Amino acid sequence: MPQLLPAPASGVPSPGSVLVSRAVEDVLAASDLDGWEAWDALWLPRRPFAADDPRRGVYRMSRRWALARELLEANCAGMVNLVVIDCDEPDAELRGLSARDSHALPNLIVENPLTGRAHLGWVLAEPVTTTDYARLKPLNYLTSVLEGLRRATGGDRDYGGLLTKNPFHPRWNAHHVHYHRYSLDELHAPLASSGSMPEPGWMRRRAHLLDPSGPGRNCALFTTARRWAYREVRHHFGDPAGLEAAIRAGAAERNQAFSDPLPAAEVRAIADSISRWILTRSRLWRQGPKAYDQTFHAIQTARGRKSGELKTAQTGQIRGRVEREAFGWER
Repeated sequence: MPQLLPAPASGVPSPGSVLVSRAVEDVLAASDLDGWEAWDALWLPRRPFAADDPRRGVYRMSRRWALARELLEANCAGMVNLVVIDCDEPDAELRGLSARDSHALPNLIVENPLTGRAHLGWVLAEPVTTTDYARLKPLNYLTSVLEGLRRATGGDRDYGGLLTKNPFHPRWNAHHVHYHRYSLDELHAPLASSGSMPEPGWMRRRAHLLDPSGPGRNCALFTTARRWAYREVRHHFGDPAGLEAAIRAGAAERNQAFSDPLPAAEVRAIADSISRWILTRSRLWRQGPKAYDQTFHAIQTARGRKSGELKTAQTGQIRGRVEREAFGWER
């Protein structure tokens, strides 16, 4: 059994805090010790968000008090090590366990016994950073795998991933299925074999960029903010502080367009990562306005050439069709 923190030293605890403390003691006393130790090792937030009813407020609190709540923050800010799918179907547990030739078996299933709906969780062997532009490839991979798991289990597309069902709360039925920690490749393999993985380029589609969910919000914000930031550079040559402030403001504005925005701290971290990349590694920033103008001219020239080639091909196709239909000619 884990060591609980002592009661606050200052004064007599309030009746409310005593009730919460007893609730925590009851939760842990009724829990499976192996399950608790596994959860305590994989659950990383030090001061997690937690709530019983999110409509009445979600607040940060100590891990001890959070264990008395129905819903807990699943991952640390800026990091994902617990992949969670919200399955709103009445046979959610069966969907999670019916993994043969479909998807990897989840580590954890936390079910609402009244409705059958459940959160399905997979533990990662290596956490994935969600706010570092230099590690965007693993984040994109995670987002694609998460979408594949959602499709394979029929999960809710609009689930944001911030809160997950507390596996030790008496309201839920929790099943600790196994303790293996997955690599992204291990999660990807059965999804690819079953055809559940999203098609290449799906994250660049406008519909996804405008209203993503889960870690996809981080990817979408990186994509839209960095594209805008590359153009914004021309207004801030020689003024790195001005560029950093502009990118922060631009990222915050784009985040607010999401139906489920990212926390402000995470948006700041993403903006600062983009700024750091531009200021330390971008050729445009190092070489100044002249390089920017040359690059812009090269891009416009390439676009014009591509557009001209496309128009020529379309004109040839139209002329050929007219000749076949009007004169019976074959080109």
